[in-house]
Amino acid sequence: MLKFLKDHPFAVEAYFESSLVLTFAVPKEQLQNLIPECLHLDTFQDKWAFVAVAMVQTKELRPKGFPKFMGNDFFLIGYRVFVRYTNNAGKNLRGLYILKSETDKMKMEFFGNIFTHYNYTTTDIKQVEQQNTKEISSKKSKFKITIDKTEEQISLPEHSPFADWKEARRFAGPLPFTFTYNKETKEVLIIEGVRQNWTPNPVKVIDYNFDFLSSLKLEKSVLANAFVINNIPYFWKKGKIEQWK
Repeated sequence: MLKFLKDHPFAVEAYFESSLVLTFAVPKEQLQNLIPECLHLDTFQDKWAFVAVAMVQTKELRPKGFPKFMGNDFFLIGYRVFVRYTNNAGKNLRGLYILKSETDKMKMEFFGNIFTHYNYTTTDIKQVEQQNTKEISSKKSKFKITIDKTEEQISLPEHSPFADWKEARRFAGPLPFTFTYNKETKEVLIIEGVRQNWTPNPVKVIDYNFDFLSSLKLEKSVLANAFVINNIPYFWKKGKIEQWK
């Protein structure tokens, strides 16, 4: 019964007040051992694979169809690898594989770990807005990101593998699907996200540090892009399971 509950048994909706996503390009060999056998890395120029950090302020998160007042507001952090999966119908699906999930409230950790396989942990989140900058940090998780709120003509990060923002946009996330894999049963859980008015805007990153990414010991990783998205209705469909062939 518990396994059934963890397989995202019903649709969930929320309102994204803001979503800040930093994507790091990593030589593909560095990420291969972090994903299960059923998935393939989503690569660029057959050289770079990508791991992203998404920091999302959600509002009124609840089972789809429930009234808004029954929803809850959470700050969510996800560390994800960009991947592809070929389903049983032969369709190539582009999506994400979750490495780590964090939230600012115990309630989200509790229910998130009942209804998903994302293994949420609770951490502290501090957000400081100045006139020109915004900083998001956590003492427990040992991360800090500072972005410039004022710059309009934003250049790609210095060592980004992308030629322009149009190219970078392909790896901005979130991608349509999220995948979980049960190695023992060889079952793939596919969760599809649906959004409206998704227009990522480039942001300038002044400084960043993520202890979790450092723990992965990824060599030659570079910040490839950074985008922010605001005020987006979003929902996740009920999970679908299929046998991996």
